[in-house]
This record gives sequence, C-alpha cells and structure tokens, in this order.
Amino acid sequence: MRKLLIAGTSFLIGNLGNYCVAQESNPLLDGLEYKLEMQGTLSDGDNNPLWLNANKHGLSSLESTNGYLRASLMRPLALDMEKKWGVGYGIDVAAAYRFTSTAVVQQAFAEVRWLKGVLTVGSKEYPMELKDQQLSSGSQTLGINARPVPQVRLALADYWEVPFAKGWISIKGHVAYGMMTDDRWQKDFTLQQSKYTEKAMYHSKAGYMKIGNAHRFHPVSLELGLEMASLFGGDTYKPDGAGNMIHIVNQKGLTSMLNAFFPRGGEKFETIYRNAEGDVLGSWMARLNLDYDSWYLGIYADHFFEDHSSMFFLDYDGYGSGKSWNQKEKWKFVLYDLKDMMLGAELKLKECNWMNHLVLEYLYTKYQSGPIYHDRNMKYPDHLGGQDNYYNHYIHTGWQHWGQVIGNPLYLSPLYNDDGEIRVENNRFYAFHLGMGGEPAEDMDYRVMATYQKGFGTYRNPYYEPRENVSLLAEAAYSFPEPAPLGGWTVKLGLAADFGALRGNNWGVQLTLINKGLLNLLRKKKK
Repeated sequence: MRKLLIAGTSFLIGNLGNYCVAQESNPLLDGLEYKLEMQGTLSDGDNNPLWLNANKHGLSSLESTNGYLRASLMRPLALDMEKKWGVGYGIDVAAAYRFTSTAVVQQAFAEVRWLKGVLTVGSKEYPMELKDQQLSSGSQTLGINARPVPQVRLALADYWEVPFAKGWISIKGHVAYGMMTDDRWQKDFTLQQSKYTEKAMYHSKAGYMKIGNAHRFHPVSLELGLEMASLFGGDTYKPDGAGNMIHIVNQKGLTSMLNAFFPRGGEKFETIYRNAEGDVLGSWMARLNLDYDSWYLGIYADHFFEDHSSMFFLDYDGYGSGKSWNQKEKWKFVLYDLKDMMLGAELKLKECNWMNHLVLEYLYTKYQSGPIYHDRNMKYPDHLGGQDNYYNHYIHTGWQHWGQVIGNPLYLSPLYNDDGEIRVENNRFYAFHLGMGGEPAEDMDYRVMATYQKGFGTYRNPYYEPRENVSLLAEAAYSFPEPAPLGGWTVKLGLAADFGALRGNNWGVQLTLINKGLLNLLRKKKK
C-alpha cells in the first residue's frame, strides 16, 4: 500500500508541476476557500442523541458534553471545470474535546483531473450517492457516518455520456484502496482483551448508470448502482477462550488486493470452507427520478449484502453425500428471499420555500438470508448460507472506523458498547424515517428529522425483548448577509432527543458557528 501511495503522490506532483508551467499565473493559489468552525454540544442521558452525532463523517462524539474547533483550507476541482486539466487539494483539521481523539486530521488530500478522470490521494469526505445528504438516514454501504479513510482513489466522478448512446446512457464510478487509521483507538477500546485489528486495508469500488437524456426535455430518468467494499489484510488479535490472545497474520500483498477487487480466495487458515478473503459487503441501488418545472420526486432502493447469498439471492446446494460430500454433483441451488431493503422517497417543491424538501424512508434488515447457517459435511450435504450478520465479521472488526459504522447509523455503532467489544450489537431491525426542510427566509434554512426503530439484536445474540427507539432533531441555521459586521458568519442551533431502550433516553442541544469565504493570496500582475 505504501508503494501505491508513493506512486499516486509522485503522479500528482508531476502533473501539478506541468499544470503550473502551462498557466500565466499561479493557479494553485487561486480560489482558495477557508472555513472556520466551532461547535459545542451539551446533552443529558445515556448518550449524545443520535442525530447530533450521526452522519457527520465521524467528527462527532457520544459523550454528553463535547465540542471542537475546526479549520480547513480547500481548492475545489470545480475551479478548473472549463479546462482539460484540473487540480484540487485540501487540509481540514480539528482540536476536539471528549472525542475518540483530541487532534483530528479530518481531511488531507490532493487530486488531479484530466477530462472526466480524477485521481485523489489522501483522506477526503465523499458524499453519498443517490440519496439526500441532509435528510436521509444514510447509505448502507458507502455512508457518511465514519471518519474518511486515507486512500488512493481513481474515479469517473461525474456522469459521462457513453458514445453512440445519443445522450441516453451515462456512467460514473470509482476504485479505491486505502488503510484504516483506528489501530490505537481499537487497542484502547478493547483494552487488548477482545478482538481488534492492526493495519487493516480498505477497498471500495462502485459503478452507476443513468438512463435518461439531459439534452432534451425528458423529466424521467433511472439510476442503477452497485457499491462494494472490503476490509482485508493486517493483523488480527482475538481471544482463544482460555484467557490468551491469538495473533492472526492475515494475507497481504498484491494477491490480497486482487482478491479484494474480485471477491475470491479465503482467509489464510481456511481450507475446505472458503468463501472470499476479508470482510466483503456492498449494496445494489436504484433511483427513479421525475423532474418537472415546479416539483421533483425521487424513489429509491438500497439492498445491502454481506456475501453471495444476499448479493445474488441464491447459493449452490448440489453437493454429493458420503465420500462425495465435497463434490459438486447436481444442478441444485437454494433461493433466498428479497426481504432486506431500504426504500425511500424524496420530494422537492421548487416554488414553496417554507417547506420544500421531504424525505421518507423504510429500512428492514431482519432476514439476512435466514436464521440457519449450515455448510456441507459428510453426514449432511445441504448448504444453507444464512446468518449473514450485517456489519460484523469473525476475523476483522466489521464495517466500522473509529467506532462508528461506515454505513447507515441505525445499525448500532460499536461506540455504544460498554463491554469493550468492537461489534455491531443490533443489526436486525426495522425503522421508519422522516426528514423535512425548507428556507422560510432568504438567509435561513432548517431541517427536522424523526426516526422510529425497533431492534432485535443479532441472530447469535438476540435481545431478550425487542428494543424500540424514537430519535428526533430540529435544527435551524442563519447566515448573516454581506456586508454587515457579521457577514460571512453562519450560526446553527440543533435540538435533539432519543426515547427508548435501544439508545436510552437522551436530550441535547448543539451550537455551531461557521465562518467561510475566499482566501485570495494572488497579487495583481504589474502592467
């Protein structure tokens, strides 16, 4: 991975030099955007309320009293939109109080674009695809709930029209490799008494296709997507049941990177029952768009999967018996149900300011290919691949980073655990989510969110009684207009609460002050 980071950085530096020489002035200092932010949260209860800490790219805390000072400097790629080449970079740091770490490098990246292709090196916050960033409960695979992972990422960032399709088909996507950064936190959280990993590798890839013509009035379009990710490599430490910790050296190198890209292989110690190396997961996604002059409606679905049984809804089950128990003898498959799903609808009223944005979502994750897992053996040839155990893994610490799940925060993040184990305690649930927002005044906007959830734990560790929870948020922001003394400043106030046994009874208030603008470091050229 170090070689990959070095190669990517060298490529960026070389092209930055060529880019600067080709310009009359220094473009790398043109259009710099600065942002200063201060946030304080005061709450009471078992934890900080859900919607005061979730979907903030991991820059948040469950502690009752917390806060941070944050500063960033960015040059967005959009500044070079009209050029063949584009350059962007950014640094975003925070000093935090009662977070998982005191000094946080939230973002640090450099990127270069040629035509539609973008190469990015470093850690950067990426938005969710096919969902609203402010009102949705979150994507199930590539969400915005955890800290960014440092990575080398090659992307077709914006939709590119496929030649000869006459504007009706466009595609975009990315491939990325990186490394997790929460080794120290894992050791502190587990006290090195339960499972943790060191130097785990990260891989993600995604592809999206849009069917619809933007060059003529055609208000209907369809977007289809596949997001996949994997955690692999590194070293795992887990209890042996006798008071000792087993050190597992996972597979590494180019072979592991290829196994992550093409989900295949198996863990180092696996022999007969091999599935795929690492923690492999993903989502099938779809969104139907109806976009008219005065209103917009989007209807979308997000089906999460952890293995082949939930990805393709079938498994091979034609093994022989007796001495042929491990031989594929029959054309026989097990068919699984399509039950687990996130369904959503997004409505925008373009001519109504006071309430112009509405999101409704329903999540169901209880099925997970069924409650039974049984692999073939000499006595029983049947193969049933149930108990998928979403966001958890028996070697790696699951789909989390710094204690927050990387996907949808309605899966109970490991930070909520008080037993020092890094696991998602509740991944079988159903939930109803409502989000709404508007702009009642020119410089003011608001959002309101309400979520009901009923959790059942996991198949292996179910709750004795189902646990319910209601999470609420009311948040408003006001931006002071220019050129008043406070021009450029935004003040945001959020009130939130949780009620129920799943996350406890909590209430909280969060105040955020933001100042942003352009930092012009260019001097005017002498005539």
